[in-house]
Amino acid sequence: MKKSKQSRAREFSPLERQKIELRDRGKCIFCELGYCTSDGNWFGKEIKSIMHYIPRAKNGLGIEQNGAIGCQYHHEMMDNGNKGNREEMLGIFREYLKSKYPDWNEKDLIYDKWRFLKEEETC
Repeated sequence: MKKSKQSRAREFSPLERQKIELRDRGKCIFCELGYCTSDGNWFGKEIKSIMHYIPRAKNGLGIEQNGAIGCQYHHEMMDNGNKGNREEMLGIFREYLKSKYPDWNEKDLIYDKWRFLKEEETC
């Protein structure tokens, strides 16, 4: 079954993944900052994935401005909020993305089927 346009827009394409991996040099942004690393085991820190800043469940787009590399340990910590660090981690994530993209805006990271109509109205 073919995925919907919205579903495809929320996934990181191979090209977007490559851009993120190059930008982050294949390393977890939280490990690079030394953020809460004492509890994690070596295995959880070795498995890397791309995290969404605005989650797919909230229509976060699969674009480089909405993603960064995270190890399994930090990705789970942020997603589950199991240590009470979610808000702090999102703040770090936000500042990281802002430092890479000067015109970064959270609204641009959310899928909006009717965005093109709103852009026409402002012209």
